[in-house]
Amino acid sequence: MTTEIVTIKKLNKTFSSTKGKVNALFNINLDIQEGEFVTVIGPSGCGKSTLLKILAGLDIDYQGTVLLSKEPITGPGIDKGFIFQEPRLFPWLTVEQNIAADLDLKKSEVRKRVGELIRLVKLNGFEKAYPRELSGGMAQRVAIARALLRNPKILLLDEPFGALDAFTRTHMQEVLLDIWEKNKTTMIFVTHDIDEAVFLANRIVILRSRPGSIQKVVEVDLPYPRKKSSEAFQQKRIQVVDEFEKIEESRFFIQEGI
Repeated sequence: MTTEIVTIKKLNKTFSSTKGKVNALFNINLDIQEGEFVTVIGPSGCGKSTLLKILAGLDIDYQGTVLLSKEPITGPGIDKGFIFQEPRLFPWLTVEQNIAADLDLKKSEVRKRVGELIRLVKLNGFEKAYPRELSGGMAQRVAIARALLRNPKILLLDEPFGALDAFTRTHMQEVLLDIWEKNKTTMIFVTHDIDEAVFLANRIVILRSRPGSIQKVVEVDLPYPRKKSSEAFQQKRIQVVDEFEKIEESRFFIQEGI
């Protein structure tokens, strides 16, 4: 039996600009089940990152209902982990110190937890390494481990692999899936990459802009592990691309005043 962990109802978010109010998000309705892997994609300016910030409690100036485990999200907290595009590690701290964050590594329970996370993200042997000694993918694995330290209910990832080269990005997708399958932490992952969205997700939320709203929620009923070259994968990819083409067509009609 599945448990609903995120509830979003009639979410609206506006920003003020010199031209007046801008609807960043409009009438967003979405439920996410515990243990799901959801990817969010859409054109630039459709509100993907804004949605993540609201779920993280970093932005509470909105209209509508946003619940985590049936409780309103009123600010940041240890029940929500957040991964940025850059790892944002402390350069003067080692890998294990960065993962431990503000917790005392001298305590046995903290050392045990940090050790578990280092093994989970496959950084065994790099406990004493500093960020300057790590590759981009390794540094991002440290950031993921740090976000998982306190067993958050949801892990929010804002284009975490966008700055990586293609080979490292593919490897990190596999690492993240391995972490998800072992931990079953609910993950909400923003990306511009359709292949990445299909490769990772149980469901894909496609947003359109002007205003930012849900174009389509696509179920990805493909077994893991997935092969991007398979016929089933390519068919699902085409389905998502078709939805994007609808967004582009509607943009044309708006621009032309049709």
